[in-house]
Amino acid sequence: MILRRLFAWLLAAGLALAAAPARADNDAVHFGSDINVPADMTVHDAVCFFCSVNVQGKVNGDVVSFFGHVHIAGAANHDVVNFFGGVSAEDGATIGQDLVSLFGNVRLGENTSVGHDMVVLVGGAQIANSAFVGHDRVVQPGWILDFPLILLIVLFIVAIYELRAYRRRQFLRQFPFPPPR
Repeated sequence: MILRRLFAWLLAAGLALAAAPARADNDAVHFGSDINVPADMTVHDAVCFFCSVNVQGKVNGDVVSFFGHVHIAGAANHDVVNFFGGVSAEDGATIGQDLVSLFGNVRLGENTSVGHDMVVLVGGAQIANSAFVGHDRVVQPGWILDFPLILLIVLFIVAIYELRAYRRRQFLRQFPFPPPR
């Protein structure tokens, strides 16, 4: 019974790792292997899980990366979204709509354009002076979350210290003061 379950899990894991990249309507969807769009190539959407996306050419749809890096040297005509990674756009690169990065850094080179909004949450942004962002530019650095986290850690340490001191006082009350020698 246990061997059958183990075999089934190993078979499922092997099939998942050996899965070929999915392509539908000129989309590039990869799991664990990087997506490279050469300068003479155009794809519709580029979605990557646990890998990076390198766009030298053109992406007509969205670029999405989870736990990887997005590098744009060409054009992304719609949204660029990155979770737990970084986004870098080289000089002269274009992002047609929105740029969203959660838990990662963003670097926009000279003459880079973002069509609408740029949102960077819990990360940093290095933006060249000549970079253009069409609408809103929101950057919330990671240290904003550090202060409440540090405060919670300090409160936890103080609570543990006080609990141990209380227990020590309760223990010492059992003995006459000063303790006999």
